[in-house]
Amino acid sequence: MDLTGVMLRAGAARPHVLIAAMPGGTAVRVAAEQELRRSGWPAAMTPADADVLLVAGDPAASFEGVLDAAWRAMPAPRARAQASRPGEVAAALETARARLRDRSGQQALAAGSGRDGTAGGHGHEPASRDPGHHGHEMGTANADAMGGETHHDHDMDGMEMPGGLPMADRGADRDGLRLDQLHVPLGPVLPDWPAGLVVHLTLQGDVVQHAEVQVLGHGRGGSFWTEPWRRAAAGEPVTTEEAARRRAAADLDRLGRFLAVAGWDDAAIAARRLRDDALAGVPGSQLRPAAGRLARRVARSRPLAWLTRGLGVLLPDDEAAGPALDVAGDVTARYRRWCAELDAAALDDGSPLGSLADIRTPAAGLLAVLPRLLDGADLAAARLIIASLDPDLDDLPALATASHDH
Repeated sequence: MDLTGVMLRAGAARPHVLIAAMPGGTAVRVAAEQELRRSGWPAAMTPADADVLLVAGDPAASFEGVLDAAWRAMPAPRARAQASRPGEVAAALETARARLRDRSGQQALAAGSGRDGTAGGHGHEPASRDPGHHGHEMGTANADAMGGETHHDHDMDGMEMPGGLPMADRGADRDGLRLDQLHVPLGPVLPDWPAGLVVHLTLQGDVVQHAEVQVLGHGRGGSFWTEPWRRAAAGEPVTTEEAARRRAAADLDRLGRFLAVAGWDDAAIAARRLRDDALAGVPGSQLRPAAGRLARRVARSRPLAWLTRGLGVLLPDDEAAGPALDVAGDVTARYRRWCAELDAAALDDGSPLGSLADIRTPAAGLLAVLPRLLDGADLAAARLIIASLDPDLDDLPALATASHDH
């Protein structure tokens, strides 16, 4: 009996897929989430849980070390796939599943000769490692994955703990005591995470003492969610229905990502189904009632409000954020504002198109205030704060390589 072959086929039946969203790859990421739901394949939460690494969009050069780190953290059998356009997602996933079943290919990977399991191979080892930056359970594996840049000077004498984990250094807490500090990067290969964002955290226990923001690449074509307004500004004909649907889809997308981070999975799935319906042109007479019911359900949830109230408070007149009316208040106020927009959405009437400036706060302003909003939060709260802001780095005007710190 070919036990190895049986196990490979069983594992390839419903592989866990880790989506690595690239800058400019929002449309591909949305298509990948839809395809996973259609096929019943689970989404992986970490590289250690993944069978397939799917690169959604064209990888920027700054992501080379990131993807190598995620690949090395994946257990065998494993496969890597890449889709540059939404229409390539299904074929890329099927090809990856075939590689999972391929015993000779998996043996070659185990022996080190198969590189990364994709045609052409991208699995070379990076040239250097920095023991000061190692991914935590939800991030990437080493400093190379963070772009090869050192953001902290650690008094560690080059020492590492067994298994390659960084040793803690010491820092003063708010009571003046000297306590252990850990330097932990969040992103950029994380589920429901802004593409290209890395947040370098200094932690005492699980409390953020310091945060720095780094951007790896940006979408050269601009944000997928604001495309109709850019086309209208360029003089192209854009219907108000198309713009209203894209805005509703954007609200549903960020609401679904936020709910997934909060652990409300069934509501997150419902939001993503409605997002896909909005993009697919489902009649507004069907879409509006369903979106309104979901919006009211989320807005009225007492457990969700209890979980998020008082987190990440941003004042409306915060000059660093610029015009921040759609993200003012705490996390609770932000997701309830999305819900109110969805409940009142007009998807097929003659409502005004509106201006691009009215759609959402620019990412540059959100990145400027993010470190301050994370100060004093624990790790779980930090993820909720970031998800409630959901900065879309594709609308940055130029490649941002500098860090924003607090």
